[in-house]
Amino acid sequence: MKAILALADGKVFYGKAFGATGEVSGEVVFNTSMTGYQEILTDPSYCGEIVTMTYPLIGNYGVNLEDVESQRPHLSGFIVKELCDFPSNWRSEISLDAYLKEHGVVGVQGIDTRALVRHIRDKGAQTGVLSSIDLDPDSLVEKARRAPGLVGRDLVKAVTTKEIYNWTEGLWQLGTGFICMERPPRFKVVAYDFGIKRNILRNLVGAGCDVTVVPADTPAEDVLNMKPDGVFLSNGPGDPEPLTYAQENIRKLLGKTPIFGICLGHQLLALALGGKTYKLKFGHRGGNQPVQRGDDRKIEITAQNHGFAVEAGSIKDEAVQTHTNLNDNTVEGLVHKKLPAFSVQYHPEASPGPHDANYLFERFIDLMENEKQKEGAGQQK
Repeated sequence: MKAILALADGKVFYGKAFGATGEVSGEVVFNTSMTGYQEILTDPSYCGEIVTMTYPLIGNYGVNLEDVESQRPHLSGFIVKELCDFPSNWRSEISLDAYLKEHGVVGVQGIDTRALVRHIRDKGAQTGVLSSIDLDPDSLVEKARRAPGLVGRDLVKAVTTKEIYNWTEGLWQLGTGFICMERPPRFKVVAYDFGIKRNILRNLVGAGCDVTVVPADTPAEDVLNMKPDGVFLSNGPGDPEPLTYAQENIRKLLGKTPIFGICLGHQLLALALGGKTYKLKFGHRGGNQPVQRGDDRKIEITAQNHGFAVEAGSIKDEAVQTHTNLNDNTVEGLVHKKLPAFSVQYHPEASPGPHDANYLFERFIDLMENEKQKEGAGQQK
């Protein structure tokens, strides 16, 4: 079955359909990771996007149901150069094609993904329509031009949890599966779900946290009533600026409990501190982004997935920039000058990797420990 990808600027690509039959719109982006396609598919941060994989052969190790980052895929569509029809891996439970069919995700293979990625890099990420139903390129281009973009839309409401729940699953270990706790929980953490990835929760549990996940719009007062030792701000999709409710809650939490933010959580923390964000030309998505730490100048290879960034210098009165992207010098981390709050733009919990930034979860633990000690000292006085 044929399929067509049409971009809003009139560029059209032809390929062969796989996955579900249908038609979808979304911002067309690319990811440079060589592996981890099932984690990408199920990352809620891709809501509203049609994802292109730059690595040419995708699906070769199939899909298993343990490594997914959420209950289902959240992206709009999936583009690969070549789909592997015969996956081979001892953990594989289902083929990529069958997995997409099961979850209603439209895919296309056979497109010249190198040409598509070069076009996005030159012209910028833009809205597109992927269809295996309507094969009229002019019709699809017009639909792409009418489809909504990411700017100004609140996509978090489509992916956040509807109910509060506790998470107890720890990190996965070869031969033993997931373990509930790597160490006894010492700190109670409330995690805001703006589109949270399960491996973030696993890392928090592995670091010794009792984790309660709450919906994105949970009032700060309700969170404080839970008496947390710390609050986590998760990753999530799209533009952070429309999420005024989240920014207001973060302002109310600042100074009352330690805060750690990742990706969208990083951007929301910056906005809550009076900073600004802007849309990147084509974003950062992949497992090979170099980031330099400001304190010791060491380089981390990081996994990233974001199309917006914090404007450098917009938070200098409240926070210090701690990490910098070496590809384009964008802000990759910040720490508040006085209050116990810090964040990073990239993903230290990256699955399948890299794992250069795992230390950040321990930094969060240390921050909560320090605040507990201060509280204890204050009570003794």
